[in-house]
Amino acid sequence: MRTFIADHPLINHKMTALRDERTDSPTFRRLADELVTLLAYEATRDIAVTPVTIQTPVAAAQGVHLSAPTPVVIPILRAGLGMLEGMTRLMPTAEVGFLGMVRNEETLQPTTYADRIPGDLKGRQVFLLDPMLATGGSLVAAIDLMRERGASKITAVCLLAAPEGIKLLTDRFDGTDLDLTVVCANLDERLNENGYIVPGLGDAGDRLFGVV
Repeated sequence: MRTFIADHPLINHKMTALRDERTDSPTFRRLADELVTLLAYEATRDIAVTPVTIQTPVAAAQGVHLSAPTPVVIPILRAGLGMLEGMTRLMPTAEVGFLGMVRNEETLQPTTYADRIPGDLKGRQVFLLDPMLATGGSLVAAIDLMRERGASKITAVCLLAAPEGIKLLTDRFDGTDLDLTVVCANLDERLNENGYIVPGLGDAGDRLFGVV
């Protein structure tokens, strides 16, 4: 497993505003969208392309197109929805699936309640969107589901990660045939006794969409 922690002044500036408890939901959504677009640049660095020849107004030129089959972008609901537009802005031809997961606040274990993912992911690059990599349980469950459907190359894009979540993914998938990359803006200190990232930014879903 590869882990890429973004280190860029613009990302750190926007993350500071995102963390601030005074930031309202509309501003939070805009910042999350901007951050994901910046992270998507790194997340797609090794995306598969095919060489092509095109004609400019002056001469023939060599270039590339995204390879077939098209990549799949899958936000983990509900918080992952706040990251979707920022990702598809750079990959407008990507297909989009949806995975609904909820964490039991007592056991911290994830449960799947919605599955709108292609049945066959063989040969397709999968981008999973989840703002918070905390315990890592939800992301492991999502990745396991992708692998069951044939995915062998997965990139997880997160805003924040905790060391405990990174360790769980490393322990679970290192030594397997899965090509896994985690891209995130910041790596925080730890989890608290409730499984929340410290210092973190609170509940990403609530801050994106309000408390429902």
